[in-house]
Amino acid sequence: MWRRAAVAAGRGLRGMAGRAASPTPPVSPHGLCLHSPERAAAERAPRIYTRTGDSGFSSTFTGERRPKGDRIFEALGATDELSSAIGLAGEFSSEKGHTFVGQLHKVQCMLQDVGSNLATPLSSAREAHLKRTSFSEKPVLELEQWIDSYSEQLPPLRAFILPSGGRSSAALHFSRAVCRRAERCVVPLVQAGEADPNVAKYLNRLSDYLFVLARYAAMKEGKEEKIYIKPEP
Repeated sequence: MWRRAAVAAGRGLRGMAGRAASPTPPVSPHGLCLHSPERAAAERAPRIYTRTGDSGFSSTFTGERRPKGDRIFEALGATDELSSAIGLAGEFSSEKGHTFVGQLHKVQCMLQDVGSNLATPLSSAREAHLKRTSFSEKPVLELEQWIDSYSEQLPPLRAFILPSGGRSSAALHFSRAVCRRAERCVVPLVQAGEADPNVAKYLNRLSDYLFVLARYAAMKEGKEEKIYIKPEP
């Protein structure tokens, strides 16, 4: 997630920026010149692995090397997992023809921006970093509009709802739970002055959106929402 966040922030692929073009065709380990398509493939496809994290450290967008167990990477990992969960919910919802799938895709794009902000700790960020990774309140307000729109169409909430209501709804409930965990990882960073407060606000509002959307999906599909019933003693 932090590598993709860095790319989204404009960092680019490691080692590719500023590389001068070779005046002669590259040479393979066997001493043969690489021509098209071999040469083109070599230039287009850098290795996905870098080996720079093998010692248990990784880099922030600001260039800091921190342990992979650092709370910044915990937050980035939780945000990445959240995007994956939403992607799965989006696939289930797409199969049912739900019109909100486009919103879920937009949320996933916003989570990339969330990751860019988290990967840029304010304690070491320069002005150039901040310009690329700032996070405004506008996405929070958009989520609130979506929440209000769906809430107006739902029946009143009179009991505690269990994750249920069909595959689309259950997957959205799961995404909501992952979102709460991501928020719990982000809040300490905000409190420490390392991340923008709007990031925590966005995740807080996103969990509400996913809850409302789960209920909406169940209603549109005609699926029953299971409610909490206190077990007999």
